[in-house]
Amino acid sequence: MNEPATVLAERTNMVYASTFVTRGEGSGVVIATGDDTEVGRISTLLGKVETLDTPLTEKMARFSTVILWAILGLSGVTFVVGMIRGETAGDMFSAVVALAVRAIPEGLPAAVTITLAIGVSRMARRRAIIRKLPAVETLGSTTVICSDKTGTLTANQMTTKIVEAGGVTYDVSGIGYGLEGEVSPRTSYPDSGQNADPSLEQCLVTGALCNDGDLLPEGEDLVPSGDPTDVALIVAAIKDGIDVRSLRTRCERLDAVPFDSRHRYMATLNCQAETGSRTLHVKGAVEPILERCVTMTDRMGNPIPIDREAIAQSVEEMASGGHRVIAMARKSMDLARESINHESVAGLTFVGIQAIVDPPRPEAKAAIAACRTAGVSVKMITGDHPLTAEAIAEQLGIVDVRQPATTGADLEAMSDTEVTAVAEASSIFARVSPEQKLRLVEALQASGHVVAMTGDGVNDAPALRRADVGVAMGDRGTEVAKEAADIVLTDDNFATIEAAVEEGRGVFDNLTKFLIWTLPTNLGQGLVIMAAVLIGAVLPILPLQILWINMTTAVVLGLTLAFEPREAGIMLRPPRDPDKPIITRTLLVRIVLVGVILLAGAFGLFEYELLLGASEPVARTVAVAVFVVVLAFYLLNSRSLIWSIFRIGVFSNPMIWVGIGIMAVLQLLFTYLPVLNQLFESAPMSAAQWGRVFIVGFAAYAIVGFEKWIRRQMLSSASDS
Repeated sequence: MNEPATVLAERTNMVYASTFVTRGEGSGVVIATGDDTEVGRISTLLGKVETLDTPLTEKMARFSTVILWAILGLSGVTFVVGMIRGETAGDMFSAVVALAVRAIPEGLPAAVTITLAIGVSRMARRRAIIRKLPAVETLGSTTVICSDKTGTLTANQMTTKIVEAGGVTYDVSGIGYGLEGEVSPRTSYPDSGQNADPSLEQCLVTGALCNDGDLLPEGEDLVPSGDPTDVALIVAAIKDGIDVRSLRTRCERLDAVPFDSRHRYMATLNCQAETGSRTLHVKGAVEPILERCVTMTDRMGNPIPIDREAIAQSVEEMASGGHRVIAMARKSMDLARESINHESVAGLTFVGIQAIVDPPRPEAKAAIAACRTAGVSVKMITGDHPLTAEAIAEQLGIVDVRQPATTGADLEAMSDTEVTAVAEASSIFARVSPEQKLRLVEALQASGHVVAMTGDGVNDAPALRRADVGVAMGDRGTEVAKEAADIVLTDDNFATIEAAVEEGRGVFDNLTKFLIWTLPTNLGQGLVIMAAVLIGAVLPILPLQILWINMTTAVVLGLTLAFEPREAGIMLRPPRDPDKPIITRTLLVRIVLVGVILLAGAFGLFEYELLLGASEPVARTVAVAVFVVVLAFYLLNSRSLIWSIFRIGVFSNPMIWVGIGIMAVLQLLFTYLPVLNQLFESAPMSAAQWGRVFIVGFAAYAIVGFEKWIRRQMLSSASDS
């Protein structure tokens, strides 16, 4: 009984996919298979792939180590000086433990997670689904994007535009998957007409039968199903008057050899219902099919000696115009034949080529230009013909002028050192196998690059897993590719990758802003305790009051920086150096500066209030207020690392003002609510005391603003020189 083409296609895909059992395990994908063909090969390759820590993970690990040693250093100095002053070991041990606890930025893990989560939300609105949280920031560190061509850089709206069969070239009118159009020869013949040339019919029939695609009725429309290239071949056959559905019913598929990246062709065995004759149909890349052909057809469909040079010249002309060239071949099989394998694909008759156009996405060119401006290299890695890749790369602006593509055969002959050099220098790679994709990613990483890799197929899974950021296609991507990736694009669009890079840079900026805002709090508290211990003074802030500062300011003030919008010109900056620490020397200077301001303001006003006759609870409340007010003013300065709040927009992040408002209410309750006075040993403050506190806050804002101004001048001088 004949099966509809859609059922056959589904059955073939299920057989191919059923060899995979996927599950996420940590950072990778496990594939269980008993297949020793391409499935087994990819499974073995995937099992050997080593995943890498993300740049953020590495930076946070190094940062935590620095914080640890800094805290141990301060604690050690405090302990030694206290012992020299005659304090007991027990008292000093308690003091240094308190100092260490105060200096630890305990709100940092929550802030990092929330900032990344907000980045995930923003990326989702821009059609990028994050599967692994650190990937949000890693995209912002990306220096190279390795992108597939079809569907990512191009529209994935395939249209057959040229057919060459029997030495005759035919133009195909119409665009997309619409059935309007016709197939007409460029040169008129007396006996030409629709279906008049048997060679043309053979080429189109092979394209329609060796095919897992379909056009399915949906209301009054026909909806494409399956690979876009397959659908384009079906549409071309229909335009020439071939009833594809009837053809597939009359020519039952008995067996198939699915496409794989090593052989680069697909083959089907079809049985003609009326005669019982069996025909092997093959379609795929030109090179492997030509190798297996011994004859070709003339215009009337008769076999003649094959002219490989003429075919190669035609392919070169079509590919140079950016067309994707698909070769067709066939041969008659024994009447008893029921199955085929790769050994069957030999002794073929070449029946023609179809040139398919897949126009570049209009938005992809602008996105590539934005990446180049941002210092992010874009490299095209495709299985298409080198000339096709070169033409599309030039149209998209990946290269300024036509450059030769590096092929998989070229890479196969190179040493690891040569591959590293070529991976750095070349921007176009064609006819590349899964192993070579993985090798290119590793070569770029060996050169110090942070690599984002896109892919949609099972073959892409090893490279996706190895890349610093694996980006899978959500629309046409396989489940294996999605499991191996860190990010899934719902629209399969390169412009979405560029948008995600932009969001990633914004996320890292906001993480940095939170760090340089929160660390002075911990540093200032630690310095206050250390100063009190070293000079034998009364503690200006009690442990419970420090807990109040940490609990309220980190949540109410600090986390508002996670909502900070991206700064203008964020994609005009070069990528961050992967080896550069998260806190640079310049930012460390600012952290120390603000920490010293907090020490001087809190300790100084505490002692000043005592001199004026205030009680210790009042003086301590003033010291706590200094921390809160200075941190609120410093929050405004932390919204940008170099620009003032007036440059970036006073109200561009309304959450900042909501946080400051809530903090003001909480601090007033801390100061004047009796139950909190009793709990935290605080006391009401006078207007004059509030005035002195705000003078310290304004001074802190002015000092940091002046430091930022100096930094801007230095950056301006450096750029001019």
